[in-house]
Amino acid sequence: MDKSKLSSLLKKPEGAKLDYKLKISLNTNGEKKELAKDIAAIANTHGGRGYIIFGVEDKTKKIIGIEKDEYIEEKIQQILSNRIDPPVPIRMEYVEYEGKTLGILTIFKSYQRPHQLRQNGTFYIRRGSTTDVARRYEVALMFDESGIISLEMMPIFESNIDEIDYRLVYNYCKKINIKEEISLELLENLGICVKTEEGKYSPSLGGLLVFGKHPQRYILSSSIRVINELDKESIVKIFHGNIIYMLDEVEFYLKNTLKYYNYPIEGLYECIRNSLVHRDYFDLSREIVIYLGKNKVEVNNPGILMMEDTINSIFKEKNPSRRNNWIYQRLLILDDKMRFLGSGMGFNRIKKSFEEIGNVRFFNIYKRNLFRVILPGVKIKGY
Repeated sequence: MDKSKLSSLLKKPEGAKLDYKLKISLNTNGEKKELAKDIAAIANTHGGRGYIIFGVEDKTKKIIGIEKDEYIEEKIQQILSNRIDPPVPIRMEYVEYEGKTLGILTIFKSYQRPHQLRQNGTFYIRRGSTTDVARRYEVALMFDESGIISLEMMPIFESNIDEIDYRLVYNYCKKINIKEEISLELLENLGICVKTEEGKYSPSLGGLLVFGKHPQRYILSSSIRVINELDKESIVKIFHGNIIYMLDEVEFYLKNTLKYYNYPIEGLYECIRNSLVHRDYFDLSREIVIYLGKNKVEVNNPGILMMEDTINSIFKEKNPSRRNNWIYQRLLILDDKMRFLGSGMGFNRIKKSFEEIGNVRFFNIYKRNLFRVILPGVKIKGY
């Protein structure tokens, strides 16, 4: 690393991809474990390369310096090989800076996430400048992004095959020209259900969300909540059902609610469709929430952007990453209104829909695993 790059890093505070340590101390098992935790957490956290800079006080950022150890990289590599699965690619180097020697540990961007500590089986990530235990949905998302597992194909054991609406399956099969009789084997081949080791057939997560009669019995957070504060009293409506049924109901409700306002409702519809396709269904703590107000309209969607996508890259890309590709492909075929065509490329369409009445803002809130769109408020009536 050259001095200009190091100087640029030293101007930054500690964060998800940058950590300062006063010294390298690997004498005890506890010290080795702490270093392994920090390295695994940085590797597991979204973003590019990460750095740990040794020889700097973390609070004051005062340059103290360290002594060189020509075998330090080999020692760290050995620790990572023994303690992290899979091991994390790193590089250790020394740089002279302001008359002091600093150690820079580069943690390269990992394509093998998630990395697990072997000692306790825990997955760690960075929350700001703090190393923390990854939550269940965060671990699941890392496995899903890596392609190791597909969350959409996970069986919902509490459910049963009677929860699948065979009329929807028949309609889907007709559209893709499958003429055989609907059977458990066919449902399994289509990914709608999963056969367990005990021989029981359970609906998959994706199968229940797309073809289920009432998915919210088993996936509580898969509903849509609309909070309407356009009048004096706040009205809360909660919509249940499979994805297409919910979308029909929500759009019907919004159309009637906003029919006396000059509001570009197609832009709001676009936000909701994107939410249903891209939301993190493994985040069981919250549902999609739509807020209707005079000063703003919000669509809050569980699940940040996928992988290395950013808001700017989504505006430029014509084929962005999709979290739920199996679900998306089925919705494309099943939805007679063709509302999911181009879903994921709607940022520009959304902004254009509202350009005459106000700005549209997009927020990718990593700490809360939340994507938020803030639209102009509903103000002008058009009788």
